[in-house]
Order: sequence, then structure tokens, then C-alpha cells
Amino acid sequence: MNIEQHLAKDVQVINDEIEALCQRKDPDFAPVLDAMAYSLLAPRAKRIRPVLTLAFCRLFGGDLAAALPCAVALEMVHTYSLIHDDLPCMDNDELRRGRPTCHVAYGEATALLSGDALLTRAFEVLGENTAMSDRTVRDAVQVLARAAGAFGMIGGQVIDLAGEKEILPLLRLLKLHENKTGALIVASALLGCLSAGLTLSDERTKAAKRYAEGIGLAFQIVDDVIDATATVETAGKSVGSDQKQHKTTFLSYYTAQEALAYAHRVSEEAKMSIASFEGNEFLLELADYLIKRKF
Repeated sequence: MNIEQHLAKDVQVINDEIEALCQRKDPDFAPVLDAMAYSLLAPRAKRIRPVLTLAFCRLFGGDLAAALPCAVALEMVHTYSLIHDDLPCMDNDELRRGRPTCHVAYGEATALLSGDALLTRAFEVLGENTAMSDRTVRDAVQVLARAAGAFGMIGGQVIDLAGEKEILPLLRLLKLHENKTGALIVASALLGCLSAGLTLSDERTKAAKRYAEGIGLAFQIVDDVIDATATVETAGKSVGSDQKQHKTTFLSYYTAQEALAYAHRVSEEAKMSIASFEGNEFLLELADYLIKRKF
């Protein structure tokens, strides 16, 4: 099975779980429920974060029944962040995952509420995970909450907004991406380890964290290059928005070629973190795949 086949198989498992969770209906809540499903089930969603959770669960011999609720919760938090990131008060983007953004399709108020609902639903899904011990569920909730909060993804977004008004020093730009993009990718790996029965202090979990930190940074560098060089058709989302909003990106410091070389170095270091683990082939291939992506 090649990397794309493996990804497609895992994405199908994740999508099936998400679709099952979207079946609960109430006509009075239909606008927000429809908007949540619209964004969660977008056809071009890459599902990299939940795939990472499943991959680390497998790597360390865990049961996917424990990993799937974690994977879905991660995707809910990620999707909520995209909905809010696209709003007019933030990036004001009109295309996401190959189709109109949530606020374009459903209006700003419903989009805002659907993002809020996805965030809270994520923790409900985590709390309902009966395949994990109560102690592990508590750890999982803490990992995801920390990654999504003011000292994680939200904090990174705050720095991102500051980068529209000033050129951020390179170290602050790295901090931005460590939090805005990297925190949730690291959480994906940690939740995969927890679902396999590892503790957060386990050396294998620490190695998974280093891998995720590396591919998270590489992912963002490639994203900056895509935003500057791709077309709307290939990217499936608005492009050129970083330049329009005068954001500080890696291309504020490097040419596209230099930035990609940087991403390759970081990715290779990430792969070294898990090089000693038997059964790591998919994760090594995934790191390479993310570097080569066009959207």
C-alpha cells in the first residue's frame, strides 16, 4: 500500500466516524448543525491531524477504538479554527477546502456559532471515549485544551494578527507557527500515544512530540510557499491572502527555494526522532509527502 492509498483508507475511517456523529438532527438547530457538517465533511479535507493520531496509536500497538474519538475531536477543533480564521474579522477568505467558506455559505453569525459548537462538541466526544481509562481521558482533554488555547493555537493567531502590522522577527515568527499550526499537530501525536496506553512522560511519547514539532513547522513553511505560488484550483482555497494582508511569513525572510530547503531540513530531523521504532514506515513517508504537497 503506497502513502496515498494508506491516507485514503484512514481518511475514509475518519470520515465515516464524523458522518456518524453528524446524524443527530433537530429542526430547531438545523442551521448550525448543517453548517457544522458542511465544514467538517468538506471533500478536500486532508485530515492530517487525525491521521497522525491513528498512526501513532498503531505504531505503539494501540486499539483504534481508543484513537478514533481523539482523532475526530482533533478534526473538530481544527475545523472550528478554519471557520473562525476565514471570518471577515480575521482573514476574510471566501474559499476553503475547494468550496465557499462557512460564512459565505451560511452567514457570519451561523459560521461563528458553528465554530463554537464544533469546539465544545470536540470535548464532549473526548469525554465519551469509553475505550480509554478515566485518567487517560483526563490527560487527553488537557492535551487538546492546552493546544487549542491561549498558550497554543489561539496564542499563535494573536501573533499572526500582530504580523499584519509589523514585520515579526524570525524567532517570533517561529513561535507563531509553533503555536498556530504546530500545537494541534503535536497534540495529534500525543493523543495517538495516549490512545496506545503510553503516558505523556514516556520516552516514546517525547519522540513522537519531536517528530510532530518538526513536521508541523515544515507543514507551515510549505503552506507559506503554496499561498504565494499556487493557484486557487490547485490549493482549493484562497491564495495570496498573506501578501494582501501584509503578513509576516517565511517568505519575508527566504526565497521560496530557500524556504523549501529549510522545510526539508526540519522534516529530516523530525524523521530521525522516530527512526528507531519498528513499523515507522508510514510516518516517515508521511513527512516526505507533506513536503511535496501542492495544496
